Amino acid sequence: MPVPWFLLSLALGRSPMVLPLERLVGPQDATHCSPGLSCHLWDDDILCLPGDIVPALGPVLVPTHLQTELVLRCGKETDCDLCVRVAVHLAVHGHWEEHEDEKKFGGAADPGLEKPRNASLQAQVVLSFQAYPTARCVLLEVQVPAALVQFGQSVGSVVYDCFEAALGSEVQIWSYTQPRYEKKLNLTQQLPDCRGLEVRNSIRSCWALPWLNVSADGDNARLVLNVSEEQHFSLFLYWKQVQGPPKPWWQKNLTGPQIITLNHTDLVPCLCIQVWPLELDSFRTNICPFREDPRAHRNLWRAARLRLLTLQSWRLEALCPLPAEAALCWQAPGGDPCQPLVPPLSWENITVNKVLEFPLLEGHPNLCVQQVNSWENLQLQECLWADSLGPLNDDVLLLETRGPQNNRSFCALEPSGCTSLPSRASTMAARLGEYLLQDLQSGQCLQLWNDDLGALWACPMDKYSHKRWALVWLACLLFAAALSLFLLLRKDHAKAAARGRAALLLYSADDSSFERLVGALASALCELPLRVAVDLWSRRELSAQGPVAWFHAQRRQTLQEGGMVVLLFSPGAVALCSEWLQDGMSVPGANCPHDAFRASLSCVLPDFLQGRASGRYVAACFDRLLRPDAVPALFRTVPVFSLPSQLPDFLGALQRPSALRPRRLRESAEQVSRALQPALESYFHPPGTPGQGRGVGPGTGDGT
Repeated sequence: MPVPWFLLSLALGRSPMVLPLERLVGPQDATHCSPGLSCHLWDDDILCLPGDIVPALGPVLVPTHLQTELVLRCGKETDCDLCVRVAVHLAVHGHWEEHEDEKKFGGAADPGLEKPRNASLQAQVVLSFQAYPTARCVLLEVQVPAALVQFGQSVGSVVYDCFEAALGSEVQIWSYTQPRYEKKLNLTQQLPDCRGLEVRNSIRSCWALPWLNVSADGDNARLVLNVSEEQHFSLFLYWKQVQGPPKPWWQKNLTGPQIITLNHTDLVPCLCIQVWPLELDSFRTNICPFREDPRAHRNLWRAARLRLLTLQSWRLEALCPLPAEAALCWQAPGGDPCQPLVPPLSWENITVNKVLEFPLLEGHPNLCVQQVNSWENLQLQECLWADSLGPLNDDVLLLETRGPQNNRSFCALEPSGCTSLPSRASTMAARLGEYLLQDLQSGQCLQLWNDDLGALWACPMDKYSHKRWALVWLACLLFAAALSLFLLLRKDHAKAAARGRAALLLYSADDSSFERLVGALASALCELPLRVAVDLWSRRELSAQGPVAWFHAQRRQTLQEGGMVVLLFSPGAVALCSEWLQDGMSVPGANCPHDAFRASLSCVLPDFLQGRASGRYVAACFDRLLRPDAVPALFRTVPVFSLPSQLPDFLGALQRPSALRPRRLRESAEQVSRALQPALESYFHPPGTPGQGRGVGPGTGDGT
């Protein structure tokens, strides 16, 4: 059902609120006051220096209330400016101090020191105005006769005519006395624009204002600009920001009446419209009609993206501010809901496009970010480490709680809750509780978070998986033995394809964005299936063994199993290879402890130089990032594929020859291409930047 855009037409149509304004003739400022008071306006403006508050030694006049009124100051009948009239209400505060001689002797003080208690009161009242880019301070002198001086009572008001300000601006007004006895009074006045003035024909800047209406066009929004055919004006669409300048989207100079259609997918709450005549010093009208539109809010969340910057920092990227908070959660394999880690962690308020920090020691593929809006509805959830660290692990999360006297307790996070360890419960974590605690004590668990009150540990469960099914396997052993010979003879090809060929993926860690792209490729290849080894998923082993030892072990295992080594070239990899070929004395891996590509050069190059690379190695690069002919000539002795354009040939080279079925190969290539597409879009077109990736901009329709 389309959004009722007619409500916008009611708000922005041809019958705006009217304000009957009084007209003042002449350019001079003036002042007048209540009956019985006398007042005077200084001729020139003064410096705005309020000074510090000082104690009053007797009754004084102080401002107690500010009141404003909009008027027109006109030089001619049709040449007026908007002006703010200010009324300052005054009252008597304080009282006469008893003289020291009167306190001491109980009699009258020296007549020469006696204060005129029946004299009138005088005050210098300052009015301060600020309306960007203008600031002024004026001084009003007020005198109150003795008959009106009553302690704590109002004595009347003094009125200042008037402060000129621009249409649509915001005026800040302060009032205080000199010297200052109390805090400054403050008032903010929002001035209307031409749409809210009955006398728009009297204000020159409103003469050529285009009429702008927003109405419905099916599911889309229609901007109707009803101006004369000779009128030239400019239309500007932008995303309003809380701080800083607006973010431009689209601007065009137009002539005459226009109808412009906005696609409903482009509507977001901060999308605003600015229109003005192409004349000198013309007034600009701004409206933001989609602030409360539910579809605009849904579009904003749909386009928002969570981006991992480093191990501990991330950012929510969106076009508009979002009232939201986020927390970490633990996503276990199997499709169960992601479980918030609150407590021990806490929900954090989110500022869009601002770098935020995780209180983490290590990343983990099962850690995800849950994003909720102010109505406590889950809007966004993303496992930020999945691309770089691989798919979800079969790990269990242990929560450590520390009490007084160094007491420690543990529980395992499960779908049913946090199960205490050790425990007699019937859950899997309870049955394995003793083994999990032993793994924790022996250092086999990864610490993710730590503070004075507790810690979070990720403990591997894969080595216990077979125990869960031990009885099932025993029951099926005879049946499996009877079928094994038949499957060996008839299904050998299917078994080999199901097991998948081993592939070792080597790359140069140019930056974190490229690492996420490599992680997406490796995850997609695992689904074919291929058994992929990549240093992104083996950081613990890589740190323990060292890059050179880790690569030698992975290469030997891959080639012994008849697998392939994939050299994924990037500009950084080409530079490293060129440096190695020119100067073989450099030590690979010396600059980056996690860079297996550097470590691999010492044994990859001999295979190519001695002609042993064919059938064991392939090379690849990404479209738009590196051309195949940029790969060093030595490595072009094996097939070089450009991805994703040559995915079918690339997958054919990785699969076993017996598994090469053209239809299956095409389906696998389409599957990998779809999995790569979000990572490629994120690498070459980061989210949150306006452009064609956001869809087609507004098109100019027929003029009416």
